[in-house]
Amino acid sequence: MPFSIQDLQLILPEAFLLFAICAVIVVDLLVKPTQRDVTHWVSFGAVAATLLLVVIDRGADAVGFSGMFVHDAVARLLKIFMLLIVAAILAYARTYLKDRRLHVGEFYELVLFATLGMMLLVSAGSLVMIYVGLELLTLSSYALVALNRDSSLSTEAAMKYFVLGALASGLLLYGLSMIYGATGSLDLARIHLADTGVGGHPSLLLFGLVFVVVGIAFKFGAVPFHMWLPDVYEGSPTAVTIFVSTAPKLAAFGMAYRLLDSGLGALAPHWSLMLAILAALSLVIGNVVAIAQTNIKRMLAYSTISHMGFLLLGLLDATPSGYAAAMFYAICYALMTAVAFGMILLLSRVGFEADDIDDFKGLHQRSPWYAFVMLLTMFSLAGVPPLWGFFAKLLVLKATIDAGFLWLALVAIVCAVAGCFYYLRVVKVMYFDAPTEKKALELPADVPLRWLLSINGVALLFMGLFFGPLLTWCYRAMGAG
Repeated sequence: MPFSIQDLQLILPEAFLLFAICAVIVVDLLVKPTQRDVTHWVSFGAVAATLLLVVIDRGADAVGFSGMFVHDAVARLLKIFMLLIVAAILAYARTYLKDRRLHVGEFYELVLFATLGMMLLVSAGSLVMIYVGLELLTLSSYALVALNRDSSLSTEAAMKYFVLGALASGLLLYGLSMIYGATGSLDLARIHLADTGVGGHPSLLLFGLVFVVVGIAFKFGAVPFHMWLPDVYEGSPTAVTIFVSTAPKLAAFGMAYRLLDSGLGALAPHWSLMLAILAALSLVIGNVVAIAQTNIKRMLAYSTISHMGFLLLGLLDATPSGYAAAMFYAICYALMTAVAFGMILLLSRVGFEADDIDDFKGLHQRSPWYAFVMLLTMFSLAGVPPLWGFFAKLLVLKATIDAGFLWLALVAIVCAVAGCFYYLRVVKVMYFDAPTEKKALELPADVPLRWLLSINGVALLFMGLFFGPLLTWCYRAMGAG
């Protein structure tokens, strides 16, 4: 496939990150195990430099590599927030990994490879690029979940994730092959011109659409394709859980947008109904089952399922404003979840994972500030005004009503109210239960972790009060204003 200098310019951040990954591998081979901080800082610098390349890129929308790679405002916005979140995760995870002897080069290499896969996924202009980016992300994620080889829980979670992920990837690939058979093209822009009568194979196209929606639902963790998510969240080391639960959700949104709008926009009446059913099931089951959880990581897993139901609501509208609302929600969700799991990392120590809700008992008496940060996080996840999560929910509910799914908006509102119970339970435990330990909270010596977590938490309140610029950015990226 011929390519030009312009093509290389479009893919410069991804190319830089790939070479940086090679540098990280070489550095990790040369340093001693006691000097693993060098690998950490080289990896962090690679992410920061890649982020800088994306931010300073002011090039016009374009496609490269014969339409396989898309350079547009949507991809740029998603990449900026994915790289910001990955950089924050590297900062959050360092102390946790050191304490558990998991501070190995493989963690950084796999996270960077997964990040590269996410960047390719949100810029995909063809079915081939979508599958390449998706597999680079998922294969790295499987290995990350199994990072703690001495833990049977972690190994079991990785096996479940691998088996179910392989099944979902196979179903997605089967759907993509049927779309290619019906349209005769791998290019999303050309597929977009297709309708149910293209090539005389409308049934084949619709059948392929069903499998594509299944693949998208699995990546989101939507019901009934959510089976992997609670076990993976609970079984993974928390430093891995925080990664799996945040940035890949932005990549999943990017994949859904490329496939459903850029490729299959003409079939919106068909896939909107499918997504509506997935959203309703996710909202109900996610919120109901979360109430019964005592492990906070499993509770947040089922919370994720319900939030993915909300995110799908924005896609139903199949308009630029609906997609903008969904993207705004995805960014909000990723940053909220980063704080929630960051708090678990903060409270954890050697031999104590702080993964039960009861582990947060009396946190207000031991550390008023971090209890307040966790309160902001729980209230934002619940959608309590004036926090960021409230306005994100409001926007996707408006998109749902605009799409003509009033019944689904009512279901979402009822489920959101029910979901307040398990979020408020964490707040109640922190503020009204007696602490199991009387002494003040022993904070980790990692000052950047404490400062970054505090900033991330306060940002949920700040963005709730001043969400306008980001929302405008999302609308402009989608061409909605």
